[in-house]
Amino acid sequence: MVELTVIQREILSALINLFREKGRAIKGEEISERIDRNPGTVRNQMQSLKALGLVEGVPGPKGGYKATSAAYQALNLSHMDKEAEVPIYRNGERVLNTNVADIDLNTVRHPDMCRASIQILGDIRNFDVGDTIQIGPTPVNKLMVRGDVVGRDDISGIVLLSINEMISLPKKPVKDYINHKLITVPSTSTVKDALVALARNDIHGVPVEEGGKIVGIITYTDIGRAISADKGNSRVTEFMTPRVITIESDKPMYEAVALMNRNKIGRLLVTEDGRPKGMITRVDVISRLTSY
Repeated sequence: MVELTVIQREILSALINLFREKGRAIKGEEISERIDRNPGTVRNQMQSLKALGLVEGVPGPKGGYKATSAAYQALNLSHMDKEAEVPIYRNGERVLNTNVADIDLNTVRHPDMCRASIQILGDIRNFDVGDTIQIGPTPVNKLMVRGDVVGRDDISGIVLLSINEMISLPKKPVKDYINHKLITVPSTSTVKDALVALARNDIHGVPVEEGGKIVGIITYTDIGRAISADKGNSRVTEFMTPRVITIESDKPMYEAVALMNRNKIGRLLVTEDGRPKGMITRVDVISRLTSY
């Protein structure tokens, strides 16, 4: 195993992460900007890393540096042509160009002080102490981890997390989680009509129906935009979201969660043989999971 200095590990980590983000050879200036080091220092270290067989140069105007397989081994990282996607969210927003390489539950024997070391593929500086983050679901066991950042190791690309909650999403079908029947409003309804429907049924979004088909969905956020523009008497079709994300009722729950995460939405229209059957929301999922 190659023994690397702190700055060499820092440079290699930045090179690998930048290559993931950009999919091309990385210039020394990009690395120096990422790690806030002098470009001359990076160039000098690159010569040593090339001599160690950890970095190779790519000539030409679009050239730069690439990490070799040995570099991944030196940093204890897996080198895969296509890595599994494990999303990570910071304070409710997905962090783009960032993936989770490893979750080490290093104090799982003490649940009252449970910690996890999260190895990040991406810019570690996206995370600060005090941030609330959510990881997952992981591709195999559908694990989701939520907690607060209590430390950060920029050299190793590690975030130390104080775990608040761990959930392994069940493989039960979506239809088992529908807590309410499908409620719709006609496309001729006003924004105020939709507001009444939401309040009366204690829901936060309602599909808009026209000619027996769902043509959109209107939420409290949409209604807020309309009311602030003094357009409460306008038709819902003016403020609804026309694209409705659907999922078939026999699909497993983890697919529903992944679909909501991917589209950054809080609810899905559940269909059965293509026909609307009900709605499922992120709140429905969380309330059912935490009741076990």
